[in-house]
Amino acid sequence: MTSANLTPSVAEPPRDCPFCPRLVAFREAARSQYPDWHNAPVANFGDPQGRLLIAGLAPGLRGANRTGRPFTGDYAGELLYSTLLRFGLAEGHYAARPDDGLMLRDCLIANAVRCVPPENKPTPLEINTCNRFLAATLAAQPRIRAIVALGRIAHDAVLLALGLKRSAYRFAHGAVHELGTVTLFDTYHCSRYNTQTYRLTPEMFAEVIGAAAAHVRSGENAR
Repeated sequence: MTSANLTPSVAEPPRDCPFCPRLVAFREAARSQYPDWHNAPVANFGDPQGRLLIAGLAPGLRGANRTGRPFTGDYAGELLYSTLLRFGLAEGHYAARPDDGLMLRDCLIANAVRCVPPENKPTPLEINTCNRFLAATLAAQPRIRAIVALGRIAHDAVLLALGLKRSAYRFAHGAVHELGTVTLFDTYHCSRYNTQTYRLTPEMFAEVIGAAAAHVRSGENAR
């Protein structure tokens, strides 16, 4: 694992990525209003040799867009990182800031869209445009055996990055899809809205993460 578990590479957009005009304008407005925030594309976080990939949606305005680390500083991160710690996919302590020393083990987090979108809603064009970075991440991670998609947009983005048809792999919470050498696990996004409305409970989320972790580790005993 790298220091701070960050993975800069060709799979990352530049700080002033120009590809999505609406996101550029929103980013520039945030830089003006909050000059001390990260306000840039958010890099992948985790073990660059990890066999499990967590595919998220996009940075939250006051979460990853502020702190510069995926799922750091918002409720979704509280649930995600506590669950990864529970299953031995992280070590240390999550304190909602990028210098808290938290490290991921055998796990990498990558968002479908790297820049914060207005109202947390990227457009289809923005999702497709940014997919080049998710595709490059997957291409650079030959050891990946499982992917957990946090929500339908992440699910669709993974399929697009792998050159697969969405119609062949329908999203549903708890669904498991065999994609050749990689297995895709679907879960509702771990957002505050989903948990407050009980669409997703912590145990529902843990069941998916636990199943993906078990799948990744199942090959260890077969060697």
